[in-house]
Amino acid sequence: MERKRMTIWTSLAVMALGLSVLAGCKGSEGGGDTTGGATTGSTPGGDGKPTDTGGTTARKAPTGKGNTQSGDTIKIGLVASVNGELKPWGDDCVKGAQLAVDEVNAKGGIQGKKVELLIQDSASKAEQGKSAAEKLVSDGVLGIIGEVASGITLQMANTAFAAGLPIVAVGATRTDITDIGSNVFRVCYTDDFQGPVMAKFAYDELGIKNVAIMTDKAQPYSVGLSDAFRKKFEELGGKIVAEEFYQSPQDKQFGAQLAKIKEAGPEGLFLSGYFTEVGAIARQAKEQGLDVKIFGGDGWDSTELNTAGGEAIVGGFFCNHYNNEETRPEVQDFLQKWAAKFNGEKPATTMGALGYDATMLMLDALGRAKSLDSAALTAAIEETAGFKGVSGEINLTGNNGNPPKRALVVEVTATGQVFRKAYEPSDVK
Repeated sequence: MERKRMTIWTSLAVMALGLSVLAGCKGSEGGGDTTGGATTGSTPGGDGKPTDTGGTTARKAPTGKGNTQSGDTIKIGLVASVNGELKPWGDDCVKGAQLAVDEVNAKGGIQGKKVELLIQDSASKAEQGKSAAEKLVSDGVLGIIGEVASGITLQMANTAFAAGLPIVAVGATRTDITDIGSNVFRVCYTDDFQGPVMAKFAYDELGIKNVAIMTDKAQPYSVGLSDAFRKKFEELGGKIVAEEFYQSPQDKQFGAQLAKIKEAGPEGLFLSGYFTEVGAIARQAKEQGLDVKIFGGDGWDSTELNTAGGEAIVGGFFCNHYNNEETRPEVQDFLQKWAAKFNGEKPATTMGALGYDATMLMLDALGRAKSLDSAALTAAIEETAGFKGVSGEINLTGNNGNPPKRALVVEVTATGQVFRKAYEPSDVK
C-alpha cells in the first residue's frame, strides 16, 4: 500500500507478552490456503522481482550469517516511507512499531535488555529501500521490519536474504515475495487472496456479472491484483467485458480509457491501483456518466481517497486488513494504547495496526529465541503459531512466511469507511 492515511480502521489484535517480554507465537497468512504462497501476485509499490524462488514447500535458507547482539541493547530495524508519496503509510508504520517497542521496554525489555528501534527512510522508492536495508544490516540489527509497498519490500528482502537477517513485511501483499527465502515473512494477507475476495463480494453480494478492470501497469501490485480478481471472477461465472491500462504517477487524465469502458457496458468497475489514481478515476467516471459500482483492493486505504474522489467514490468497496471500529478486545486495547501515546488519535491507516503487529511479532520471537542472533530469531519467527495480533491471529509455522488471515470488505462513506463483510481463506476456495 502507499500514501496517506486511512479513515476508520486498522484491524488490531494485541499480542500477549511473556515473562521476559512476550510470549506466544504467530501465524501466517498463507499456508495451505488460497492466500498462501507462491509464484504470482503483487503488492503496492515499485518494481523488482525476487532473485530466488524456493517454491511452496521448501524455501531456500539465506546465504548470509546475520548479526549477533552486542552491547546493552538489542537492535531491530524498520524501513518505512518517512517521505515520498507513501508517507501516510510510513507515518503509521513508524508509530505502530514504536508503540510496540515502548510497550516491551516498559515491561523489562528482552532477556533483561532494552530494545532499540533503528528507523531508515525508503522515501517511497524501491532502490532507496534497498539502501535503507543495507544500512540497517551494517548497523547490526538482528532483524528488519517493513515495508508496505511490495516493490520496495522485494529489494529489502533480497538484501536480507544475502545478509542472513529475518524480515517481516508489514503490508506487502505481492504473493511471491516470501519465495525469496526462509527468512522472509509477512503479517498481512496476499493478493491471491484479496483478489478472489473482491471477486466473490462483487458477484455474490453486489450481484454484478459483467465487470471492467482498470490496471496500473507501473505497479506490480495492481497487475497482480487484477490478475487474481479476473481469474476468480470468471471462475464464478462472471465476465470481464473490458480492461484498460494507465501508468502512475504520470497519468492524470483517464477519459479515453473510461470512454471505452462505458461503451462495453459493465455493471461494475474494478480499480486495482492506489488511492491517488483511484479517486481521480472515480471522479472522471462520474463526469462521463459511467454509473457503476466501483471496488478494489487495499491500495485504496487512505483518507486522501475521499479527498481525490469526492462524492464519486462514496459507495465504493475495497478489501482491507483491519478496522478501527472492530469490537474485538485486541483492537480496543490497541486503540487505547495508541490514543494514550498519540494525543487521543486513532490510527489513520491500517498500517498502524500492521506495523504494530509486525514489530510485536518480532519482539515476541526474540523473547523465545535460543540466542540473540539473526539465525535464532529467524527460527523463532518460523515457530510462531497462535499469535494474537491486532489484525487477527497470525500463524507462520509451516506456511512459508504467509499467515492465513481473514480479509475485511469495507464501504467508502462520506466520512470514512464502514465494515461490510469478513472473509476467511476457506470462504473463497
